[in-house]
Amino acid sequence: RSTKAMVLGYWDVRGLAHAIRMLLEFTDTAYEEKRYICGEAPDYDRSQWLDVKYKLDLDFPNLPYLMDGKNKLTQSNAILRYITRKHSMCGETEEEKIRVDIMENQIMDFRMQLIRLCYSPDHEKLKPQYLEQLPGQLKQFSLFLGKYSWFAGEKLTFVDFLTYDVLDQNRIFEPRCLDEFPNLKAFMCRFEALEKIAAYIQSDRFLKMPINNKMAQWGNKRLY
Repeated sequence: RSTKAMVLGYWDVRGLAHAIRMLLEFTDTAYEEKRYICGEAPDYDRSQWLDVKYKLDLDFPNLPYLMDGKNKLTQSNAILRYITRKHSMCGETEEEKIRVDIMENQIMDFRMQLIRLCYSPDHEKLKPQYLEQLPGQLKQFSLFLGKYSWFAGEKLTFVDFLTYDVLDQNRIFEPRCLDEFPNLKAFMCRFEALEKIAAYIQSDRFLKMPINNKMAQWGNKRLY
C-alpha cells in the first residue's frame, strides 16, 4: 500500500476499532494498523501504548486514533465521520441526518452497557439482569429500522457499521438474542453480504475476537 496510507492505532483487539476497520475496507481506503498489546494478568502492562501516548501530537491522546497526513483524530465516532465524509455516508437528507445522529449516540449507549458488564468484576452476578433487559432494547432498534434496508433509510451510512458491530457482539454474547427480530437478522445478513465486507470477513486481516482486552471478564480470548 502507498506511503500515504492512513494509520489506525488501537489495541490488538476488536473493541472500538471494528467498525472503523470495516469502513476503511469498505471504502477501499489505504491504511495500516498500529496495534498495541496489553500485557498478561495480573499487571496488564499497558506501557506499549502509554510510552507513546503523549508523543503523537494528539489533542486528546487516546485509542483509537487515526493519522492522515496532518489530520490527527481521536474519538471513534469522529474517526468514522472523518472517513465517511469523503464518501457521502453521513446521511444526505435532513431525515437521514437526524436518523444518523440518533443512532450514532444510541448505539454508543448500548455498546457501553455491554462493555461495562464485560469489564465488571461482578460479571456473573450482573449478566442475568443484562439479558433480561436485552430484548426490550433490541425491540427499539427493530422498530426504528422498520422496513428500511439501513438505519438511516435506504442509503448505507456509517451508523450501519456501528450497529452491525454492536449487534454482532451481543449475538456472540447471547446467540439467540436476534431470533425474535427478523428485520435485525436480515440487516445483519445484508451487511455481511456487501461485497467488500464479505471479502474482509474472509481475509486474514479480519479480527472477530478478542472483542475486549485481557482484563475483561468476557470476550477477552482469541479464537484460533
